[in-house]
Amino acid sequence: MWIPKAPLRALTIALALSWNASAETLTLRQAAETALAQNPELALSKARIDQAEAGLRQADGARLPRVTLSLGATHTNDALSAFGLKLGQERIGNADFAPAKLNDPDAINNLNTRVEVQAPLYTGGQIAARQDEARAWARAARDGDESARQQLLLEVLRAYQGVHLARAHIRVAEQARAAATEYLRVAENLHKQGMAVRADVLSARVNLDDARLRLMQAQRMEADALDGLKRLLARDLADALDVGAPHLPALPTLDAGALRAQARAEHPTLKALRGQGDAAQAALGAARGAKKPQVNVMARHDWNDRGLGFGAASYTIAGMLSWTAFDGGLNDAAIDRAQAARMEQAARLRQAEDAIAYQVTEARRRALEAEERVQVREAAVQEAEEAQRLTKRRYENGVTTLVDLLSAQAQLDKSRADLAQAQHERAVSRGEVLRAAGMLTLEQL
Repeated sequence: MWIPKAPLRALTIALALSWNASAETLTLRQAAETALAQNPELALSKARIDQAEAGLRQADGARLPRVTLSLGATHTNDALSAFGLKLGQERIGNADFAPAKLNDPDAINNLNTRVEVQAPLYTGGQIAARQDEARAWARAARDGDESARQQLLLEVLRAYQGVHLARAHIRVAEQARAAATEYLRVAENLHKQGMAVRADVLSARVNLDDARLRLMQAQRMEADALDGLKRLLARDLADALDVGAPHLPALPTLDAGALRAQARAEHPTLKALRGQGDAAQAALGAARGAKKPQVNVMARHDWNDRGLGFGAASYTIAGMLSWTAFDGGLNDAAIDRAQAARMEQAARLRQAEDAIAYQVTEARRRALEAEERVQVREAAVQEAEEAQRLTKRRYENGVTTLVDLLSAQAQLDKSRADLAQAQHERAVSRGEVLRAAGMLTLEQL
């Protein structure tokens, strides 16, 4: 069924207004909080923290005594075993020493109930080293989580401002469409008066079609930006979601040197790498400890009976000193491997420190450039608006061509689009400075 253009546009506007009215509107702070709570990337980070903390509990548990409860049942007529089990039950009599009885005993049942405690006294520092290693990995996991959180905040800021950038392009496209509609009207009137040629009317219609196409492209850009934000928030793409006012983070007042020092000291990525380096150093200590003597003690209490009971009790206390004299070079190879791993972590840390120092410097330069660009683009828009106004008046008076008018309008459209892009880059570049310095927090959004 054919629907006139005017009612169709009215219907489209009504549907859009209805959608906006039912959509959930989030400020940047609310969007960031939602992302931190629901984004699957942070769920992975949380799982890494849980693994590291479980490893720490495991390392701490290795220092404590180990208590083992056991219950064993035996039925045998082996000569040696039967005599020993009967002796353990404290039931040996004179008749049991007869050669025929010793050589061919009756089968015996034995139920052994045992409580055994084993504890390490000295492990060459291995347990302490493993504890230090686990604590370092736990710190690294927590710092890695903070790094992931800051990166997610930057991505949310970029996506949130991306929606506003798309809407700025929509406003520019709507202004261009309105101007193109007006130019077509003027061209048709001038053509009727004999002051313009038919080609001007046709060019004006083509220009209007182009303006409508640019508006459609800007609307598609807005939909893509909203979908990107929904993905970061772990929301369904079918959800009705809208954004609140744009947000401009505060640019740090520190100079480049101070920002680099801040990043070197507090950047969570560097702190995570330092934690991994500490873990590698502790692992080297544990490998070296394996070459030292090991001292363990054991205390055991046994009950042996023909059934479930505690009829015959005995205890055993023992200590053992062991020292591996030769292992085919296994420990030396483990030490060399741990030493190489520690050197690798140190090299990674130095590489990351240099990279982050460069990122901080570059991000700050870009942010300062973005501040200047906004001012330049604002002035350019004012000048382009004045040039378009003068050219339009000259065309209406028949002293210039439609080509000049369309050129002036194209320059105005470009200036407005450039200003929107500059404002977007200013907000994002400030966030990038904060992220590069390790200073991007929820409170700044």
